[in-house]
Amino acid sequence: QVQLVESGGGLVQAGGSLRLSCAGSGRRFSNYAMGWFRQAPGKERSFVGAMSLTGSTTYYADSVQGRFTISRDNAENTVYLEMTNLKPEDTATYYCAADIRGPEILRGGESDYWGQGTQVTVSS
Repeated sequence: QVQLVESGGGLVQAGGSLRLSCAGSGRRFSNYAMGWFRQAPGKERSFVGAMSLTGSTTYYADSVQGRFTISRDNAENTVYLEMTNLKPEDTATYYCAADIRGPEILRGGESDYWGQGTQVTVSS
């Protein structure tokens, strides 16, 4: 089992920045590809980005490419999502995800483990 706990969400004005954190515990964190998803009210959950075990491979959704950056610190069992130039359409609950099969699986929308989510609201 892997437990994931997100933090760092909040209210920010359009154009602002936020950094989300996801702390992992349980099985060896460095064995898992990590990713972020989001779900806006009335919409399905969608892929945001994913990173491989070592960070050598990353994927991003087109809508966040160039604005969001994923990073990880395996020593601290933590993955981050740095969000810049935020837009009102980025408003959603953001979920951390972990999958031992790799970032391509996360990009496909699947994951073995999910966090409970953290709310991000971007005002115009």
